[in-house]
Amino acid sequence: MITAAARALAAGDPIGALNRISLRDDAPALALRGIAMAQLGDLARAKDLVRRAQRAFGPKEAVARARCVVAEAEIALVSRDLAWPTQALDAARATLDSHGDRVNAAHAGYLEVRRLVLIGRLDDAERILAGLDASALPPALQAAHALAAAGVAMRHVRARAAREALARAAQAASRAGIPALSAEVEAASQALDTPAARVVSQGGERPLLLEDVESLLASKALVVDACRLVVREGGTSVSLVSRPVLFMLARALAEAWPGDATRDALVARAFRGKVADESYRARLRVEVGRLRAELRPLADLRATRQGFALVPRHAREVFVLARPVEEKYAAVLALLADGESWSTSALSLALAASQRNVQRALDVLATDGKVQAVGRGRARRWMTPPVPGFATALLLPAPLPSD
Repeated sequence: MITAAARALAAGDPIGALNRISLRDDAPALALRGIAMAQLGDLARAKDLVRRAQRAFGPKEAVARARCVVAEAEIALVSRDLAWPTQALDAARATLDSHGDRVNAAHAGYLEVRRLVLIGRLDDAERILAGLDASALPPALQAAHALAAAGVAMRHVRARAAREALARAAQAASRAGIPALSAEVEAASQALDTPAARVVSQGGERPLLLEDVESLLASKALVVDACRLVVREGGTSVSLVSRPVLFMLARALAEAWPGDATRDALVARAFRGKVADESYRARLRVEVGRLRAELRPLADLRATRQGFALVPRHAREVFVLARPVEEKYAAVLALLADGESWSTSALSLALAASQRNVQRALDVLATDGKVQAVGRGRARRWMTPPVPGFATALLLPAPLPSD
């Protein structure tokens, strides 16, 4: 019965598995029941069952205990408990690998890759993924490998690599015969046909697919990237992530190019002032001087009668690359729009922001009816329906403003 239940779970049939083991409380049955409940969406019950199973296995059953750790790590990932101790997953993966359980060891690796992608550590995710050989794995894990590769490629803005990985994932999912896995691949594929950004230039704007974003970033144009707070041209880039005022000035100047931006417009964008009085003018001169020093490799800032103008040194065109949906807390919405429930601690980790700033953002969004909370206390989670026009898989989290 245990073997039959395990096969049912591997085929994506949790109900069939529970029909065989729902009344059993031995360690293997508890573990399989936990996995079945996770597949059915009852994550709290699943976590409890997996932990009970881990305690029920004896100290000599190292492989079984390691598999329980991997199952708990997957439940934590789906629950967006990103602070779950990854050291336990690393130890479980090493145990499985040393005992010849290559399949579950690889599964543990893919869980770590998915977590790293969520928090924006793409280089680490790519390094782990490169060390995993999917050729000898079952079709379901081959699909998981290809999905992870596609996720990394999309966030690195490599459209062709992402489409190739998704094609491999679709073929593997078809061989696996698991409907939920095929649906996951289909959802990921749809993201590539959803606008990933907007381009703003000379008073107009238009949506861009990922291929268009890749082409724009590879061009010789000067791009003010409002998704990552970077100004770039070809292989040269200047990060303004920690200089929000300078970035707002750079964006305002780029949007006004080839003309100039008035002092009143710059003061309104950067300082939220209404009129450029002498105090604001003095502050503006200081900040423009700082921005001029930062952008020296790429462009110059020249004073005009009305304000300032951006003058590229080499580029013939200037574009602003913006999010498809923009508002003050767009980064929070981008994470919540995946349909999963997030804790404030997980959002804080993914956004590299303090929990206080995240909670402030959530309170504002909840007041506007854009997010909703479920549960209380430490079990409180935040979620929202998908936002139309939002290619969430393509957006890297940006730091929240201090206020």
